[in-house]
Amino acid sequence: MTRRPPDSRTVPFGSLTIRYDDRVLAPREWTQTQALWANDLLAVVPPGPVLELCSGVGHLGLLAVHGTDRRLVCVDVDPVACAYAVDNAAAAGRAELVDVRNVSLSEFRSDEVFALVVADPPWVRTDLVGCFPADPVLAIDGGTDGLDRARECVRLIDRHLHPEGAALLQLGSYAEAEALAAELPGTLSVASSRAEPGRGLVVRLLRPQ
Repeated sequence: MTRRPPDSRTVPFGSLTIRYDDRVLAPREWTQTQALWANDLLAVVPPGPVLELCSGVGHLGLLAVHGTDRRLVCVDVDPVACAYAVDNAAAAGRAELVDVRNVSLSEFRSDEVFALVVADPPWVRTDLVGCFPADPVLAIDGGTDGLDRARECVRLIDRHLHPEGAALLQLGSYAEAEALAAELPGTLSVASSRAEPGRGLVVRLLRPQ
C-alpha cells in the first residue's frame, strides 16, 4: 500500500489529529456535522460494525466511532488515501478495530451487515471540477449531475444496512438530495437531513418500518 511522504501534515478533526497531504482531499472541519451525528446514532442503532464509503483518509469514520468499541470498515478507491486511513487509525489507537479496503465502490464485495453506514461520495458536477483546483479530481468528481458515486453508495447501503440500522450520506445541495430521494429503492427512505455550516448537507437513510 502507498505510504505517506515526509511532507505530510496534520489537522485537528474533532478530538482526533488527522494526517494527509496534497494528493488527497484535505479534511474539512465542517464535515464534523456528519461524523458527530453518526457518533450519536451509534447509541441507538443495533450492535455491529460501521461501514465508511469513500472514506478518504478515514477522518469521518474514525470520529464517528470515537469512544466506542465498534469495528470500522473503510472503503476507498485511492491507495494514497487508504494508506493515510491506516496511519490515522493507528494514531487514534484503533489499528486493530479498523479494516481499510482499497477498492472501488463497484468492486466492494462482502456479505457483511452494518449497523451504520457513513458515506461521503464526490458530489461536484464534472463541469464544475475546475472550480476547485486544489482538490484531487478523483476525490470530488461526482459525474454529470454530481450523483454518480452517491448512487453507488445507495446501492451498497441497500445491500449491507441492518434492518434497524441507519446511513448518513453527504450530498452537495438540497436539489441533489431531492433528485436522489426520487430514485431510492422502496427498501430505503430519507428520514431527515442536516445542513453543514460550510457547504452541502447530510441525509439520514433508514429502512421503512
